[in-house]
Amino acid sequence: MPPVDYAASPHAVAIADAARRLVELRDRWLNPPDCVDWSELHPDFPKSPMPRDDDAAAELKRRTLTRLYNARPQWLADAHADLDAAVAAAYGWDAGISEDETLRRLLALNRERGA
Repeated sequence: MPPVDYAASPHAVAIADAARRLVELRDRWLNPPDCVDWSELHPDFPKSPMPRDDDAAAELKRRTLTRLYNARPQWLADAHADLDAAVAAAYGWDAGISEDETLRRLLALNRERGA
């Protein structure tokens, strides 16, 4: 089935919404509004975050995805849990499914498709 056929699926919409929310939260943490101004460097490219001053530049340097995921704040864990639950629902699985069980089931589905 082509991806466009999934566009109206409630499961696809839920996954897209949860994924979009996760990206928005991470982007806001990486580029906090009090540290950046958004500049259009060229009309053909998206706007880019530019540090407001030297202090902001130093702060932005410390804000990496590695540091964020190592710290794993609750809002990040919650956003991932929401995305995981949306994906589990799309497969018809319980939202509380363990990572090991998820991997076991995905491997089984992969083997079925490969057969």
